[in-house]
Amino acid sequence: MKILIVDDNELMRYTIRALLTELGHEVAGEAGDGEAALKAYAELKPEVVFLDLIMPGQSGVEILADLRKLDPKVRVVVITAVDQKELDRKLSHTGVTAIIRKPFSYEEFKAVVRSIVV
Repeated sequence: MKILIVDDNELMRYTIRALLTELGHEVAGEAGDGEAALKAYAELKPEVVFLDLIMPGQSGVEILADLRKLDPKVRVVVITAVDQKELDRKLSHTGVTAIIRKPFSYEEFKAVVRSIVV
């Protein structure tokens, strides 16, 4: 699977990239903010975007809306420390593929990745 990682935290991007690579997936690119995410998505055409919600400037929810404008069928896995039922409901209406809560274990991460493999 070809993946784009969007997170403002470089260590988190490194961790996600390492886990995805270990699971046999290609990390096509990374972005640390919304503008870079949209540009990378348009250029790389990844199969899945791993997206953090809490970011400076444009939030992950706003980035998700912009990604949907580029590609209404974009597959997005949200990775977040936010644990709110209202947010989950809002995200489910946007067609999010999966949500991973930080901190997560390798087994949790692997289970989500395996569930979305095309």
